[in-house]
Amino acid sequence: MRQPDFDIEGWALRSGVEAHESAPASFWIPDEPTRTGLHIGDYAKLIFEISVDDADHPVSVERMWVIVREVERGRYFGLLDNEPDAIGANDEFWVGTEIPFGPEHVIDFQPADEESIALARTAPLRCWPRD
Repeated sequence: MRQPDFDIEGWALRSGVEAHESAPASFWIPDEPTRTGLHIGDYAKLIFEISVDDADHPVSVERMWVIVREVERGRYFGLLDNEPDAIGANDEFWVGTEIPFGPEHVIDFQPADEESIALARTAPLRCWPRD
C-alpha cells in the first residue's frame, strides 16, 4: 500500500514511533500490541502534516482521529473523523476521506463503539488507491 506523499497529496503522516523515540518521557504512544491490534471501528489518532498557503509557515501539523474501516496485512485504512483546522472544506481531504496508515503512525487509541462501527461501514468521501 502506498503511503500518502506530501508532494502528491498535499499532506502526509508523521511517525508516532519516531516522535516517541525522540522524546520518550514527554511523548507517550500506545504500546505495540495495541497499535498492531486495531479492529474495525476503533479510533486511532495520527499526526498529519498539511500543506497550507502561507509563505512563512507552509506546513500545518494537526493531530486528528480516524476510524479504522479496514485491516489489511498489518496496515490500516481509516476514515478521517476530524475537520482539519488549517484548511477549508474540500472534496479531497476532509471528514470521511479514507486514510492509509500503519501501527507506527498511531499516537492514541480509543476502542470502537456502536457509532464508530456504523461509520466504518459507510462509503468514504474519497477512497485511497489500492495499488
